[in-house]
Amino acid sequence: MIIDIRSKLEYELGHIKNAIWIPSIELYHNPSKYLDKNKTYRLYCNSGNKSKKLVEYLNNLGYQCQDIVGGYMHNLLR
Repeated sequence: MIIDIRSKLEYELGHIKNAIWIPSIELYHNPSKYLDKNKTYRLYCNSGNKSKKLVEYLNNLGYQCQDIVGGYMHNLLR
């Protein structure tokens, strides 16, 4: 599952195909509401910085998350 952690407006203006939108603040404060520790998730933001930090945090809690390196802007240019 691919998760876009950017703002709702940024998501609506364009996102990676099949990505769902969950704001970073929600994942930070309520990860169990959105994530299952038995599933793997790929997260991205605009540049990759915020998602990288959030992935580290969630992995430390026992979730299986990966960062999409370079974020949306990098992958948009590919």
